[in-house]
Amino acid sequence: MGARKVDNLLALAVLSVMVERPMHRYEIAATLRSHGKDQDMDIKWGSLYTVVRNMEKAGFLEIVGSERAGGRPERVIYRITEAGRTELVDWTRDLVARPQREQSRFVAGLSVLAVLSPDEVVSLLEQRATALEETLAEIRAQVGAVEGLPRLFLIETEFGVAMLEAELGWVRGLRAELADGTFPELDSWRQVNRALFDPAAEGWSTNPG
Repeated sequence: MGARKVDNLLALAVLSVMVERPMHRYEIAATLRSHGKDQDMDIKWGSLYTVVRNMEKAGFLEIVGSERAGGRPERVIYRITEAGRTELVDWTRDLVARPQREQSRFVAGLSVLAVLSPDEVVSLLEQRATALEETLAEIRAQVGAVEGLPRLFLIETEFGVAMLEAELGWVRGLRAELADGTFPELDSWRQVNRALFDPAAEGWSTNPG
């Protein structure tokens, strides 16, 4: 499929709240926050103005009026168009149906794990496991505090909990392997780590080639 006219996920979030009613940008931001969209997506609030303008240019939003309150600047009111509704549905279908490889800071760290010693990694993984446990406890407490909310509106939180639980299990498993020495070729890992930072260690080379 071709590139989207506006591919910032903030645009998707805006469309998802604009189906409720026409709004000006301040209402859009307030509604996004009240719906917790800043927790579901990487929203950069400073780009909201640009995203809304781009969506208007793309034909997904249209100006239907303006309002002025007291001495405040005039606020332009937007509403979603039929093209915007179609984009919202099509984009949501695409996100749900098509897996996409996403960048992960944790994966980036794992990809260069050899720069750390196995013993240090044991400690770091313990810290990560503790942080994950705390995050899970916080999320579960938040969900428990919401009574009567249909599961449909908690489905992204449910998925997030499942992913965190899976990560926690994997982190605990790797930590256990490193701690009890069952991780393969630990001695080789230690040798590589020493060679990277100790010029006197075997295998050290100052030749970049």
